[in-house]
Amino acid sequence: MNTKPIGVFDSGIGGLTILKEMIELLPNENFIYFGDTARIPYGTRSKETVKRYTFECLDFLVSKGVKALVIACNSATASALEEAKERYDVPVFGVIKPGAAAAVKSTQNKQIGIIATKRTITSGAYQKEILKSDNRIEVVGKACPLFVQIAEEGWGDSDVAYLTAKKYLIDIKDHHIDTLVLGCTHYPLLRYTIEKVVGENVRLVNPAFETAKVLKGYLKDNEFLNEQEILGRQSFFVSDDIENFKSIGQTFLQRNIENIKQVYPDKGEFKLKQ
Repeated sequence: MNTKPIGVFDSGIGGLTILKEMIELLPNENFIYFGDTARIPYGTRSKETVKRYTFECLDFLVSKGVKALVIACNSATASALEEAKERYDVPVFGVIKPGAAAAVKSTQNKQIGIIATKRTITSGAYQKEILKSDNRIEVVGKACPLFVQIAEEGWGDSDVAYLTAKKYLIDIKDHHIDTLVLGCTHYPLLRYTIEKVVGENVRLVNPAFETAKVLKGYLKDNEFLNEQEILGRQSFFVSDDIENFKSIGQTFLQRNIENIKQVYPDKGEFKLKQ
C-alpha cells in the first residue's frame, strides 16, 4: 500500500475532467492538482515552450512527494511525455496512448476522427499511436480551438456550441468515421452537443476515462493503491486567479473545490504566493 498523493498537471482547468474520472475510480486516493492557469493555452504554443512549462509544473508536483504523475493535458502529453518518463523517478502517465488504444478497439470500419487543439493535431501524436496498432486505419484530425472557450463559459449544450460543432465537424463526417476521440480535456463538456452533430452511430472516446482506468490498473498491479478505508483528499494549486479557477472548475469537476493555493513562477520554479 502507498498513501502518497498522485500529482495531476494540466495547462489550466480542463484536466479537472480527468481528475473527476480518477476520483470516481480511485475514491481512496489523495490527489494534488496543478493548473498552470497563468500561461494557458498551451495548444497554440511551440513544442519547446510547452515542454519547458510542463517540466516546471511537474517539478513542482514532484517536490510535493507524489507517487505518480498524470499529464492531464493533450498538448503537454504530445510534446513532453517521453522526456518526462526519463526525467522523473515516479511513473508518468499521459492521456494520448489510453485514448488511442480505446479508439482502435472501438472502430469497426477503421475510420477514426480526432478533435483536439492545434498543437495536439499538428503533433500527430494520436495518429501515430493509432497507426502503431493498426496501419490500415484511416485517421482524420481536426483542430477545434473554440470548444475550449465554449466549455469554460458553460455553454456546452447551447446553440452556440451546436453551430460551432457543425462547422468544425462537417469535414470529419464526410470521412464516414465510426469513432471520434475527444482529444482535449475540455471537450467532454460538449459531449452531448457533439453527439447530436456526428450522430448516434459514431462512438465518442473520452481519453479522461481511459487514462483513469490505466492509472488504476498500474497502481493495483504494483501494489501502489491507497487502501485506507477513508475518502481521499484533493488539494489544488494554480498560477493565476483562484476565484476564476474555482468558479469554472466546479463545473468541470462537478463538485465543490476547496483548498486552493496560488503560486507564481520564479526563475523556472513555482513558489507560494504570500
